[in-house]
Amino acid sequence: MNKQPLLLVLLSIVLYWLFAYQLVRTDYVNLVGLYVALFALFYRLVSLLKNNIKLLTYVAFGFRAVFILAIPNLSQDFYRFIWDGRMLFAGFNPYLFTPESFINSGVYPVAQAEALYAGMGTLNGSHFTNYPPINQLCFFIASVFAGTSILGSVVVFKLLIIAADFGTFFYGSKLLKRLNIPQYTIFWYLLNPFIIIELTGNLHFEGVMICFLIWSLYLLHCGKWKWAGVVLALSISVKLIPLIFLPLFFKWFLLNKTKSNPEQPNLFTGLWKLIGFYSIVLLTTFLLFAGFISNEFVNNYAKTVGLWFQNFEFNASLYYIAREIGYSFRGYNEIGIIGKVTPVLVVLFLLIITFFRKNKTMVELISAMLLVLSFYFFTATTVHPWYIATLLILSVFTKYKFPLVWSFVIILSYLAYVNVDKADKSENLWVIAIEYIVVYAVFFWEVFFKKKAPKLEA
Repeated sequence: MNKQPLLLVLLSIVLYWLFAYQLVRTDYVNLVGLYVALFALFYRLVSLLKNNIKLLTYVAFGFRAVFILAIPNLSQDFYRFIWDGRMLFAGFNPYLFTPESFINSGVYPVAQAEALYAGMGTLNGSHFTNYPPINQLCFFIASVFAGTSILGSVVVFKLLIIAADFGTFFYGSKLLKRLNIPQYTIFWYLLNPFIIIELTGNLHFEGVMICFLIWSLYLLHCGKWKWAGVVLALSISVKLIPLIFLPLFFKWFLLNKTKSNPEQPNLFTGLWKLIGFYSIVLLTTFLLFAGFISNEFVNNYAKTVGLWFQNFEFNASLYYIAREIGYSFRGYNEIGIIGKVTPVLVVLFLLIITFFRKNKTMVELISAMLLVLSFYFFTATTVHPWYIATLLILSVFTKYKFPLVWSFVIILSYLAYVNVDKADKSENLWVIAIEYIVVYAVFFWEVFFKKKAPKLEA
């Protein structure tokens, strides 16, 4: 390694250490300053070392190691993760009880119950959990190895997420090679400070979901569609978001040409494979949930998921515009109405992309996934920063770079915490406007105005 990359790596390590162990999220000057500096260093490192994959890999995972002993400082969700895992270890079904119900009754079912409840906050503690079974398995593993230590649980979570990132690197690199895309592009995800801070640093399990998603796409491209269905179900059982991609496989199975018949796709065979693929995904997902299912579970889970459509608001774009229009007509917040309309718009857009867009190659399929998920986030009432991780990994396999830009400006959403030190959100809409003006500008330029690059047919 010559002097410049070495200096960039050492400076990055120092800045990551400051971010992990010294930063308070309400200190917005240092928050934004550190993030901007880390992003500039990351971009320069990838540009300089793109021909040295081995070194970039060591650097990416070395940066993650800086966060191993750090308590997350931008999110308190991990307290709920620990609670759920310890509930499972104690023999409780975490989907049937809220932390608040125990604390208010003076019952402490898990170790450090009061500290965990105080850490997660009353908003989180008053709702039923909505984390799917494989996510709960991760929580349970932490309770096995660190059942009485919050820091110990945090370390276990970080090791699991880092292991998932390695899986994403392994299968993502293989898929890139099959698609004839330069392998270094995986580092726009893997070395990105947004990913390192949000996943390893703040313990968001999108990284585990992404690992299974990319593994599934790799298996699908290899022709192992049955195993791809099983692994996709694992991804769904970490976070539900991959469910939105299921219709997009329609043309992949019906129109994708095979080695045995490279001239003409066999529609009948493709249809049966499609039905088989959907059956495997849905059946595997059902079996993973089966141990928890009851009428009470269904009611609680549906109620909690519904909060993201009709109660919660954070870092939205089109929804905030619709909300202001509603205010001007009726004088009150219309999230109850808008929250019912936006899912319909998302489904309509999904159907259009499914049936009227070519999704028969892997690059076209992943591009369709990226566009559908982007539309979903553009219309959502709540867009937490870590949600963008899925867009970022999908963009690695496509011509689109707006998710990379979004991963940079997303730090502005944390300015909601400038005046508070809890989960209460007092957003400055002008700051949110700046974020989305940049994102939409790049999005529209790439989708509608940028000169088309040579097509990737793999």
